[in-house]
Amino acid sequence: MLTHYYRELLNFLSRAVNDRHAAADLAQESYVRVLALQQSGEQVIEPRALLYRTARNLVIDRHRRSAVRGQGSDTMEDDGDGAADIFATLAAPAASEPETAAMSAQAVEAMLAVIAELPLRCREAFILHKFDGLSQAEVARRMGISVTMVERHIKLAMQACRRCQDAQDGASSSPRP
Repeated sequence: MLTHYYRELLNFLSRAVNDRHAAADLAQESYVRVLALQQSGEQVIEPRALLYRTARNLVIDRHRRSAVRGQGSDTMEDDGDGAADIFATLAAPAASEPETAAMSAQAVEAMLAVIAELPLRCREAFILHKFDGLSQAEVARRMGISVTMVERHIKLAMQACRRCQDAQDGASSSPRP
């Protein structure tokens, strides 16, 4: 069912990042995340919306990483002999290291597990708000509950996610044997 959105999503991402190969990678990552959520037993009510929200977040993350790495156009002047190109290819970014990729995948799996373990109504409110981008009032209307209850559900889910993130940060900063 999700596959018929691929070309549309790829075109959206191509316009967003101006790089067809990077767009294909981002589209694939978006699909992986949405499919992982579905396979965890989550019912995805609006798969297209979740795909686009996931893709949009990945584009934002990509831009942030580029800014942190200093990959803007003014970061390195080329003196005409191609030295900037050589320096740019010397070291791979840390995110492409196997250990970093494995830790990232584990963090995503842990976060998905935490979300899957939330009480049903809490999980539903959290996904509608965070993944589908609905306002708290829209979530309340859709679920037939008060905005205050939606706020409580989202707060509970965010606390669980923060605990998971803190546990992941603690595990990644501990010394390796």
